[in-house]
Amino acid sequence: MAKMSGAPVSEGHDERRFLIVTIDGPAGTGKSTVAHRLADRLGLQFLDTGAMYRAAALIAVEQEIDPENGPAVAEAVRRSEMHFDWTTSPPRLLLGERCVDGPIRGDEVARVVSIVAAQKPIREVLVQHQRRIADAHPRLVTEGRDQGSVVFPDAPVRFYLDADVSERARRRIAQLARGGAAVDETKVLSGLRERDRIDSTRPDGPLIRPHGAIVVDTTDLTLDEVVDRLEEHVRTELPDAGLRP
Repeated sequence: MAKMSGAPVSEGHDERRFLIVTIDGPAGTGKSTVAHRLADRLGLQFLDTGAMYRAAALIAVEQEIDPENGPAVAEAVRRSEMHFDWTTSPPRLLLGERCVDGPIRGDEVARVVSIVAAQKPIREVLVQHQRRIADAHPRLVTEGRDQGSVVFPDAPVRFYLDADVSERARRRIAQLARGGAAVDETKVLSGLRERDRIDSTRPDGPLIRPHGAIVVDTTDLTLDEVVDRLEEHVRTELPDAGLRP
């Protein structure tokens, strides 16, 4: 298998060295948690690309850059030294030496992340970064909005998680409540619908179901049931990939 550059994979690639599993889907489907748990079960590493876009949004907020100014935000991202600490599980996301796992989950970031993620120059920078990560960490479960459609269209196993928007809102409300945040249920639901609209209609790297991806509706499934289903698919499709027993 050639390096993960977005080009088609050649026949006879070595799955024991190079293995990318992609998980795409809208907000609130549990992609990050599912991807992390699946990676742990299979003995692979975990890449949270949604966190990378949130970090780009954080950069825009903190540097007071218009989130619609794609070139300016992209340049700031290039200078930010964005990287993961792969010694932790899940990997911590850092800007320089600063861990931003907490700040990227704030309200200000949430308000602008879809705008930032819709800017072509920013997506180009982060897609290149994600492919460089795969070059250095070639056995990955990676989650996001365009992993199986744009970044790694040659990945041997690609998933698309979906759920009813009302159920996704319920999950997000529960998550916010656990963190002690004040919750406006109407705003959460309308926010998810607006994010779906922006993500699915942006001209660059829109949220779509990748061709050939395995679609899993998580509406009526528990987290463990989702992970079980994905794990079964991967082990069936890649029996000789050297996965964790």
